[in-house]
Amino acid sequence: MPIQQVIVPDIGGAEGAEVIELLVAVGDQVVLDQGLIVLESDKASMEIPATAAGTVVELLVAEGDQLAEGAAVAMIDVAEQVADAAPTPGEDEATAASDAPSVGDVGAEQKASAVKEAPVAKETPVAEAVSAVNEAPVLPVEAAPLALEVAGEIYAGPAVRKLARELGVQLVRVDGTGPQGRVLKEDLQQFVRKVIREPVGAVTGGTGIPSVPETDFAKFGEVEVTPRTKLDKLTAINMHRSWVNVPHVTQFDEADITDLEEFRAGLKAEAEQRSTRITPLPFLLKACALALRDNPKINSSLARGGEDLVHKKYIHIGVAVDTPAGLMVPVIRDVDRKTIWELAHEVAELASRARDRKLLPAEMQGGCFTVSSLGNIGGNGFTPIVNTPEVAILGVSKAAIKPLWNGAEFAPRTMLPVALSYDHRVVNGGDGGRFLTRIVSLLSDIRQLSL
Repeated sequence: MPIQQVIVPDIGGAEGAEVIELLVAVGDQVVLDQGLIVLESDKASMEIPATAAGTVVELLVAEGDQLAEGAAVAMIDVAEQVADAAPTPGEDEATAASDAPSVGDVGAEQKASAVKEAPVAKETPVAEAVSAVNEAPVLPVEAAPLALEVAGEIYAGPAVRKLARELGVQLVRVDGTGPQGRVLKEDLQQFVRKVIREPVGAVTGGTGIPSVPETDFAKFGEVEVTPRTKLDKLTAINMHRSWVNVPHVTQFDEADITDLEEFRAGLKAEAEQRSTRITPLPFLLKACALALRDNPKINSSLARGGEDLVHKKYIHIGVAVDTPAGLMVPVIRDVDRKTIWELAHEVAELASRARDRKLLPAEMQGGCFTVSSLGNIGGNGFTPIVNTPEVAILGVSKAAIKPLWNGAEFAPRTMLPVALSYDHRVVNGGDGGRFLTRIVSLLSDIRQLSL
């Protein structure tokens, strides 16, 4: 009976990608390329597909396991080929639920005990010190890589949880050294020893910003609590890190894209022949690439704590994509060397793979600059947060027809609001103004894109 082993393929060098969902069970029939499990790394969420059609005879992983390239996932009996098999029962529900990470075997009672504020014995020095640490804001990821877990995902036994409640320690701040990061009693004791050796006044977090107190929203009405996806939490961490470390400045302008829209409408038939869609985004990317070429300071990054400035000789641009699992930013490489058609095809492909959670971590790395477009969602402006270590990001809002004075009369023109946020440690107002003006000029006269 031919049995085929499914392994984790090349996932772009990601180490320790976590199994957050099992999409099939033993005995399920699967078709070629049907998703078996969902892996989530620090950069992306992706499904691992079946490499053959057949019956799942063994699952070799469990939720919470950390996998790398080459790890065994499942065994499939391919003796009986399954052609055009329907999705397994419950698959739609599993897919819909995949936005939220599994909490393994942590029960509702344990989760509730983990998130409930523990009583603190104010009369003891240990409790006072621990309370000060509990009230401190969570550090950025570089400073506290193991403390950034939500309560529902803490692995700890009942005895450890009881001891933590007695000591007034939030387990979210304790580094677990047991299997799969499980918090042991020794970890708790080590944490308390460390806390009482440090001056209470010194525990202020990375920025000294006071934390926001927890609120019991259920006191005011009915609520529903759902865990955030790992990708959501990592995005929040990265955005917070950028905001507190980067002095942001945002400049605004509008581009007259009337001629661009007329030209784009004329390409509709050719786009259908090429089996693609021609949106404004490829033109935006091309304009940004040429502006980066003409303004190399925007295509740089700080290094060695700000001592050096790295000037990049390549132009890779990230595109923010809104997905059910959270925000993803696939990177399009060598934008300056690609045609509008090539960019249109690559944008559509990467966006689709991002929404299907099939992006590899390597496809989200190496960006020089980011474009965040709200497209038809709406709004006439926003201030995007720089995606460090990049030094600038372009925010694009919804185009609108406005009257524009042409020297003789007001004429209707299609105007596109754009906003450039940048790191003021690297980019000054003149740099930002020249860069944004160049983008506006290129979008207003797309003939320049071919020069």
